[in-house]
Amino acid sequence: MMTRQQSKIATDTKKGRLICVGTGLQLAGQIGALSLSYIEHADVVFSLVPDGFSERWLMSLNTDVRSLQPYYAQHDEVKNRRDTYTQMVNAILDEVRKGKLVVCALYGHPGVFACVGHLSIKKARTEGFEANMLPGISAEACLWADLGIDPGNSGQQSFEATQFMLYHHVPDPTTHLLLWQIALAGEHTLTQFSSTKDKLQILVEHLHQWYPLNHEVIIYEAANLPFQSPVIERMPLSLLPEARLTTISTLLIPPARPMTLNHEMLAKLGIIESDIG
Repeated sequence: MMTRQQSKIATDTKKGRLICVGTGLQLAGQIGALSLSYIEHADVVFSLVPDGFSERWLMSLNTDVRSLQPYYAQHDEVKNRRDTYTQMVNAILDEVRKGKLVVCALYGHPGVFACVGHLSIKKARTEGFEANMLPGISAEACLWADLGIDPGNSGQQSFEATQFMLYHHVPDPTTHLLLWQIALAGEHTLTQFSSTKDKLQILVEHLHQWYPLNHEVIIYEAANLPFQSPVIERMPLSLLPEARLTTISTLLIPPARPMTLNHEMLAKLGIIESDIG
């Protein structure tokens, strides 16, 4: 018969663990070695990736890969995405509670515009389980590389498009402005996967406070597969409502005017303007 101490050791040994990893943006080529190892050695892998190629690649690494995609609304079903995310988290935690090493493999970076990872980790830790996140290559990392821009030269600001519209965010037109999930701009119900031309026109009018209507903006989509090219579509701000947008479209607004020196700060620091490169 197992003693109380042996029983405790056995219980501790079987205690579940959750690791959320990012698969990067492109199939197999943008995942870290540690994330790859966790996928290979997990008891269960939950996946949320954008295509069948990525899904099959994960299945080649682990025999128990379960897609989270079916939790989204199917066909003509109207479903709040909060309910979808709750169901996903519950499915993940059910396996953690069984004492398994569970990996949640998420497209891109698991903590950037991907609430499932954060929610799952928070719930797991609340219940006393070890839960961690490993980074992945994000759409933003790909954007800077594909467009050949160093955001350190003039800085950058980043907002989710609908949040930018609903709150008093004030962009700095001397920096790069990123608006994520631009295809959902103004959509607040969490039941739709697209915006409308009218809502995009409202966004254009809002941005016109800081940017001229003829200012060139860029619609960007990172490539999902090695044989694809990124989408880089340039247009004046005024034509944004006519743009072809998808759920992975990001709006980049380059600086509209040059930076200006803070002469009061220069004086405090004892710096001469001519010394600034």
